[in-house]
Amino acid sequence: MQRSYRMIAVQSRPLKRERTAAETTAAFLASGFPHDHLPTPVSPSLVQSERRAMKACRPLLLVGFVNVAAVAACAEPAPEPTRSPDPPAGIESALLPGFIIRGEPQSRRSLTTRMAELGVPGVSVAVLIDGEIGWARGYGLADVESRRPVTGNTLFQAASISKPVAALAALQLVEEGRVDLDADVNTYLKRWRVPANEWTAEAPVTLRGLLTHRAGLSVSGFPGYGPDAAVPDATGVLDGHGNTDPVRVVMTPGERWRYSGGGYTVMQQLVTDVRGEPFAAVLRKHVLDPIGMIRSTYEQPIPDGRRDDIAKGYRPDGEAVIGGWHTYPEQAAAGLWTTPSELALYAREVQRAWRGESALVITEALAREMLTPDEDSWGLGPGISEDGERFRHGGSNQGFRSTFTAYIYGDDGVFVMTNSDSGSDLAREIAITVADAYGWSGPRPREFVPVDLAAEVRGRYVGTYVVAERGIEFEVSLEERGLALSWRGDGAVLWALNDSTYFDVEDGREVRFSTDEDGIALVLGTLRAPRAGSGPSR
Repeated sequence: MQRSYRMIAVQSRPLKRERTAAETTAAFLASGFPHDHLPTPVSPSLVQSERRAMKACRPLLLVGFVNVAAVAACAEPAPEPTRSPDPPAGIESALLPGFIIRGEPQSRRSLTTRMAELGVPGVSVAVLIDGEIGWARGYGLADVESRRPVTGNTLFQAASISKPVAALAALQLVEEGRVDLDADVNTYLKRWRVPANEWTAEAPVTLRGLLTHRAGLSVSGFPGYGPDAAVPDATGVLDGHGNTDPVRVVMTPGERWRYSGGGYTVMQQLVTDVRGEPFAAVLRKHVLDPIGMIRSTYEQPIPDGRRDDIAKGYRPDGEAVIGGWHTYPEQAAAGLWTTPSELALYAREVQRAWRGESALVITEALAREMLTPDEDSWGLGPGISEDGERFRHGGSNQGFRSTFTAYIYGDDGVFVMTNSDSGSDLAREIAITVADAYGWSGPRPREFVPVDLAAEVRGRYVGTYVVAERGIEFEVSLEERGLALSWRGDGAVLWALNDSTYFDVEDGREVRFSTDEDGIALVLGTLRAPRAGSGPSR
């Protein structure tokens, strides 16, 4: 079902009075929903009928004027559709799969069944409908040992979803004229500077490059620090004094996309230096409180007084992360503690700013630039869907997986947080099912159409692939129909989509084989593993 939008004519609407944090929170979060959900969910059939009535109006409202008579004619309600599951019950009982394989059978399973199958102790979900929470609910356990349940107030580590929220703090400096998006960041850095090398001689590292992952910087992600580990500050992380390599420019800035949590740590240091305050305090004052994210925090480690309702993280084997969770001094990249409902506040503020309805953090012009995708479908913080309709991000910390998708042209979104390394598939399935239930354009299950390749074609990728910085080795061998991939005692069967791209038949993850003058490399998400002993490919 194709989504229809209730669009507005941006130029014809005055800027609304900015709500205080207290007003925003009172109106949006109700009483903190101690019973795991908000009042009766908004009817998806009503939402769909209203949006269908406005679909024909969209071309009129996208232009710089409003034809009042035409819009009034469009405002007549459409017949209510017959297909409408009753969230959350319909969603809870029949999750859509994250992907389908053409020609292969598929089934829908309940949320609790999928939690058990994947070994996910707890999950929290919030759904934004027309700018308000339609429903929000916790499932399962925040702490398996104590049997403490997940509630709507339970804090989870947002992991990389920290990035788009933190990006607002940097963009606010741009709004204030204190930082130029396209200037050399060394202009603003004080306690640490991007080291010069052959790559920076060709182009400078800019804030735009940091936010869009095009700064050419190393270190894709961070493992965090256990309870007994010495934790460096941000400058120590940047210079490699912790458990990751130094953050350095490793290709020409601006040349191509390379996901870099290290780049966001540079941004963190820039914000800290320009504001002259600790990063968590800056985010509290300039982003979280104005938006109303009063329970959320970038404090690392999280203070003892905030630990009453925190989800513990769990590994794939079901064991709790030692200490319950890791500490992340890379606050901008991975350090946010929050709830799905407060992430919805972030998304709603971005949506309102994009339409010129709010300027609590940034104004319309910068919000529109933030959500304008570059050639790699990335905005200034969030990723942008291929159709340009949604902004989104996922997160992966030790023991936590999360995802969100929100609509640029509407007031909707879905936000899912889990306390398990095995939670990615569940989070995506929930998001897909919610979108389907409300008739949104996405996300949708991905359809794979496998192709049969000769053994000699597949065989060119057989070998050992190494991610040196993480100590990971992948073994690739031939399998009856495709390839077999194994690592650290785990394994997967890969079927081909074309001669260089494969997918895992169990979880749908895509694996690419990249070939250049240095040989062949296996690419899995943000990981790139060159083949051991690989020279130029034959």
